Amino acid sequence: MKIQETRMNRPFKPYPFSPRHHEGVAPPLVDGRDPLRRPVAIVGGGPVGMTLALALARHGVRSVLIEADDSVCIGSRAICISRRSLEIFKRLGVVQGFLQKGLPWAGGRSFYRDTEVFRFAMHHDDEQSLPPMINIAQYQIEQLLLDEVERHADLIGIHWQTRVTGIEPEPAKDSRAGPDSTSGATLTLRTGDTGWQMHADWVVACDGGRSTIREALGLKLTGTTYEGRYVIVDIELDSRRATERLAYFDPPSNPGSTVLVHKQPDNVWRIDYQLRDDEDPEAAVKPANVLPRVQSVLDSMGETGAWSPIWITVYKANALTLERYRHGPVLFAGDAAHLVPIFGVRGANSGIDDADNLGWKLACVVNGSASPRLLDTYSDERVFAARENLSYGMKSTEFMAPPSFAFNLMREAVLGLAERHAAVRPLINPRQTHAIAYTQSPLNEAAANTPGAFSRGPAPGSVLPECRLKRMEGGVSADIHLTDLLASCFTALRFGASSDSAQEHAWQELQRTLAGQGIAFKAVTLVTDETVYATSPTVIDHAGSLHERFDATPGTVYLIRPDGHVLARWRNGSAAATQRAIGAALTI
Repeated sequence: MKIQETRMNRPFKPYPFSPRHHEGVAPPLVDGRDPLRRPVAIVGGGPVGMTLALALARHGVRSVLIEADDSVCIGSRAICISRRSLEIFKRLGVVQGFLQKGLPWAGGRSFYRDTEVFRFAMHHDDEQSLPPMINIAQYQIEQLLLDEVERHADLIGIHWQTRVTGIEPEPAKDSRAGPDSTSGATLTLRTGDTGWQMHADWVVACDGGRSTIREALGLKLTGTTYEGRYVIVDIELDSRRATERLAYFDPPSNPGSTVLVHKQPDNVWRIDYQLRDDEDPEAAVKPANVLPRVQSVLDSMGETGAWSPIWITVYKANALTLERYRHGPVLFAGDAAHLVPIFGVRGANSGIDDADNLGWKLACVVNGSASPRLLDTYSDERVFAARENLSYGMKSTEFMAPPSFAFNLMREAVLGLAERHAAVRPLINPRQTHAIAYTQSPLNEAAANTPGAFSRGPAPGSVLPECRLKRMEGGVSADIHLTDLLASCFTALRFGASSDSAQEHAWQELQRTLAGQGIAFKAVTLVTDETVYATSPTVIDHAGSLHERFDATPGTVYLIRPDGHVLARWRNGSAAATQRAIGAALTI
C-alpha cells in the first residue's frame, strides 16, 4: 500500500508534553546504609505507587518512592480512567486536574467491516458528579499525581534513577511474636554508581509487570497468557470527531482482525490493532509496516486531515495474578500483583483501586490503630477483585482476539447476525470496568452486620452510588453530591436528625474517642426537611431519593470505610454499634 505523503507528516513528532528530568541522588549514608527509619518504601513511581503514597499522606504516614527512571513515563500506555478511579482521586484532592485535562466519554460503537453492529452507553444520569470515563495518557496521569506528591514533600520522598537489586524480609526479633509480626525488610539499591541499603517496616511492590520484587522473592503469577498481540500506535491528528470508544472487526485496514481507536487530549489519537498469527511482532512495529496500516484505518474512518506518528509499541494480553498480595512485610499492587487484558480498561484502574484499598489499611497499621492482620484483608479483597476483573477481561479478550478456531467461528457468527438481530448485540459488549463489591470480605463479618434487615441499598462491601444533595451552612444551602461527603476517614451516614440530646452527645464523644486513638472519623446527618437541624453536620436529601435508595428510615446508619465501601449498616444504628464495628475491623 502506498503511503499518502501529503497527509502523513514525517518524521516522528514528539508528544505535546515535556517531562521534567530528575537527578538520581542517594541519601547520606552510614556504612552504606540509609540511617533514616522508613515506615513505608514504595517500589515503583507510576500511577499506582504515587496514588498509594498520596493515600498514606492523607493519614499522615511517611513513605518513600523508589523509581528506576528519571521522569514520568513515555507513551500513552494506560489511557482510560474510570469514574471509580476519579472518585478515588477526588478523595485524594487531585481530581480537578484530571477533569480539566481528560476527555470525557460515556459510550462507544462497534463496526463489522463497514457496518455499525453495536452501540453501548455506560451509566450516566443527572445524579452523577463525574463522567463514566475520561481519556488521558499515562504520562499526563503521572504528571498530575507527581505534582500533588511534590506538594507533600514533607511526607513523601522520591529517589529517582534508583533500582532495586535485592530484598531481604526480616523475621521478628522477638521469638515469642505472633505470625503477623515482622521486623520489616532491607532493600538493596543502586543509584548511579552508588550501591546502598534501606530498611523499611513495610515494602509495597508497585514495580509493574516485570516486578523486580516479585522475581527476587521467587513468586509467580498464575493464569492465562494469550498468544495474540496488538500493535499500539499514537499519532497526532487534528479532528473534531466526538470522544468515544471505536472498535472495528474485520476492517479493510486489518482483515480478519480488530482495531480499537481512542481520542486523547492534545490531538493525540491511540490506535490498537491486532496482529495476525503469521505476522512477526518485531517486523510488525517497524514504521514501514505500521504507517500504511494506520493510513488505511484513518481512510476507513473518513479522516482526511494530516497526521504524524508519535510512538509505536507491541502488547500481549495476559490474565494473571499472584495467589496472595501480602508476603510478610512485602505487599504487591498494580501490575506487580496482577496483569489484566487491556480490553475493558481494567489495568490501571484496578491498580488505583489496589492503592486505595491498601492505603488506609497500611496507614492504620503504621499508626498503631490496627493489627497487621488487617493487611491480610487487603489481599483477600483485592485478589477477589482481580479474579473478577480477569473473568471479564478474558471474555472480552476471547471476543477481541479469538484464541481458537471455535472462538473465531462464534465471533464471526455474532458479528454477522448483529446487524439484523438485536438479541445477539450484547455479546459484542466490551464489558467496561466497574466498581467491585467485596461481598465476601472478612471485614463485613467482623463488623457484625444484620442480614435481611434491608430490602435494598448498598450492602456491606459495596461502593456507594452517587446522589445529589444539599449542605446547609449558616442558613445558606449549597449543591453537593454524596461523594463530596467522603474523605480519607470512616464516615457514619446518619439518616434523620435526633432530638435525643444523649444520643447526640454519644456521637460527639465517639469522634473524640476515635481521634484520641488516631482513627479519623466523622458523622454526617442526612434529613429530608431543610427546617430540621442537628448538632452534627447536616445534609439535605431534599427529594428523599437517597433515603429511598438506601432503604433508610429515621435512625438508619451506614458506616463507610475510608475507601468508600460500606463497612456496616443498621436499621437503628448508634454510636456504640459504630465504635464496635470500627474496632472489630481494625483488630480482625
